[in-house]
Amino acid sequence: MKETQKPKRIRILLADREEVFRLGIRQLFSLEDDLRVVAQAATSEQAIALAERFRPHLLMVQGEIADEPPGNFMEQVRRASPQSKLVISTPTHKGDMASRYIEAGAAGVIARSAALSQFVKCIRQAMEHKAGTVKAPGAPTVKPAGTSQTPSVRPAETLTRREKAVIGCLMQGFPNREIARTLSIAEQTVKNHLRSIFDKLGVSDRLELVLYAIHQKLDIPLIEPRQEQASGEVSRA
Repeated sequence: MKETQKPKRIRILLADREEVFRLGIRQLFSLEDDLRVVAQAATSEQAIALAERFRPHLLMVQGEIADEPPGNFMEQVRRASPQSKLVISTPTHKGDMASRYIEAGAAGVIARSAALSQFVKCIRQAMEHKAGTVKAPGAPTVKPAGTSQTPSVRPAETLTRREKAVIGCLMQGFPNREIARTLSIAEQTVKNHLRSIFDKLGVSDRLELVLYAIHQKLDIPLIEPRQEQASGEVSRA
């Protein structure tokens, strides 16, 4: 009795219109030894072409892209890369929507605001042939209700301009030292800002913060690294 073994490293294609979301998910998966993002797409046409080229084990596709005309996207992906599995990310979790994707052949459906660990779990479950949906009970949103009646009054609105600049640096993948150099502040000040941001937004770490910024579509500036003269350092791509 021979079971189909899961590949040692799962090769993933991300198809999402939001570049920042792709960046956050790519960073999340890079922390896992068995997950590797091999290509990224912003449209259905790009996703199909890249699936045929890279033959990934799995595609994580934004629901809006999966619904794009012309034709049946999932069927086109199956023709381009027959062995690839699909996981669909949706803005909210609705049973009928999730069921529609599963019935069309998706290996999983996950809410875009799901907890970070759920994205990794969803990928692994899909590769183990465990189709299912992931809601967002642990989404990196604001702290439990009780203090505010409307979700429109968000803790994110209390962020200062400097705190938003720190988040912008994080979304570029800068470490604390590079953030300090770019913003011309002390490294300890960066840590103080991060503690303040974590408390305001109710997140616990840097990756959860990046995903929060993506999910909530925060108005965050993208910061370019400061060029060091003749230091031998290479700015991040």
